[in-house]
Amino acid sequence: MADFDDERIASLTQRKKTATLDRFLTFAGLALAGASAFFPWYVFFNADKFGINVATSSNSRELPDWPARNVFSVSPLAMVNKNEATKKAPPVDPLTTATVSDLGKQRDGGAMLEDQPFPGKSSFRLLHVSNGRALIEDPSGMYVVRIGSVLPDESRLAMIEQREGKWVIITSKGDIYKND
Repeated sequence: MADFDDERIASLTQRKKTATLDRFLTFAGLALAGASAFFPWYVFFNADKFGINVATSSNSRELPDWPARNVFSVSPLAMVNKNEATKKAPPVDPLTTATVSDLGKQRDGGAMLEDQPFPGKSSFRLLHVSNGRALIEDPSGMYVVRIGSVLPDESRLAMIEQREGKWVIITSKGDIYKND
């Protein structure tokens, strides 16, 4: 009978340990659930502690609000060398076009050099003019240019002027782009 009592006591002790462990796990689970429900609200109301710190900067994509300046002369960088004596031979066409050039062949008793422009017209357009700068756009993006800047068609910006109430830019090649 003593053996039976010892087994019974051991069984009761084991049940008490299991019940205590079950209670502890239940309370720990409830505490974890409560903390999980409360934490997002804590972060929401204390965003300055958890937010991303972005460095302040004065950089702006807008043009500065400077007074407009009149353009009186063309920049030396936009000047085109019209001296034919220093003209170099055109560069080799890097595109495979399946055509044969007649450069170097004799025509009318003399060698003939031809300019080989890139096929097609440049596709940039004038969007806005402000403070001596122009905003242009081509398929690869938007650019702010000023006199002397290289344009997408490999020319330079020679002049910015207003004609009949609309802004136009004139390139070193003599092309005129109007603000639509």
